[in-house]
Amino acid sequence: YRYVQFLQTVSRCSSSSSRFNVSPSAAEIARPVGICSMMRLPIQDSSQGLDAAFVGVPLDIGTSNRPGARFGPRHIRAESAMVRAYNGGTRAAPFESLMVADIGDVNVNLYDLKDSCRMIRKAFKKIVSTGCIPLTLGGDHTITYPILQTMAEKYGPLGLVHVDAHADTGDIVLGEKICHGTPFRRCVEEGLLDCKRVVQIGLRGSTYEPDGYLWSKEQGFRVVTGEDCWLRSLAPLMKEVRQQMGNGPVYISFDIDGLDPAFAPGTGTPEIAGLQPSQALEIIRGCRGMKVIGCDLVEVSPIYDTSGNTALTAANLLFEMLCVLPNVKYH
Repeated sequence: YRYVQFLQTVSRCSSSSSRFNVSPSAAEIARPVGICSMMRLPIQDSSQGLDAAFVGVPLDIGTSNRPGARFGPRHIRAESAMVRAYNGGTRAAPFESLMVADIGDVNVNLYDLKDSCRMIRKAFKKIVSTGCIPLTLGGDHTITYPILQTMAEKYGPLGLVHVDAHADTGDIVLGEKICHGTPFRRCVEEGLLDCKRVVQIGLRGSTYEPDGYLWSKEQGFRVVTGEDCWLRSLAPLMKEVRQQMGNGPVYISFDIDGLDPAFAPGTGTPEIAGLQPSQALEIIRGCRGMKVIGCDLVEVSPIYDTSGNTALTAANLLFEMLCVLPNVKYH
């Protein structure tokens, strides 16, 4: 009964000033109240009728080091109760512009990575068939591969803004071609990416070869290393990236380990000397004006950050992604 009352209150908050779903204000509904959804938005069973949807993919059996990203979606949702309806920095008003909801999680097979990829493809094919833009809560970076398979099937070869400490362009790892270190090589092999419209930002750390990013460069990717980002604003870089992406479809994939582990320790393969949160905001806000057709935030492993700050940062970055989607209103 109390939850029904909560839903009715949310509905009143949403309908009183907008025909869209609205993240409820903590001034009216206490943050701990209600079922845990992304930004406390309404929960739907499908993406039907939505312009954008938050969707979780709780998979981590593609990880090579510390597991736990299967719990990422759950913890990101919990910390997202702190995120409010308007972007104070950019004045974006996504909930005055788009119909958004949380559509829950994609089911996965925790004993079979390839079968999980099949299940992800099937789920995302339904999502994109409705015209909805998915904002995905990972999960390890393996999930981006089946998502991009589905996206490219609808939109053709995609531009990619990839933020990460690692290139994720490995070929075979422990005898397997599918894991969180190989998704973008598989995507290139299948023609899913427009390689001249791919940028990888924040790559750093020790490598297996003298130039660990040679393969990316040979494909035509723009590679921006972590060292390239030290002690500088990334706004000028993103101006160039907007020109690089042009008018074609663009997907944003953000691995939380792109950030320095001082800010985001809750991840499986941390690398020192990474991006600052302010630079992450510059990157995502710099995607405004692109034809963004989907986004993901991956590799949050909550067990390694008992403060919850990694998941909180992830929730804010997903909100920033929502704010740069096409047709979002700005005040």
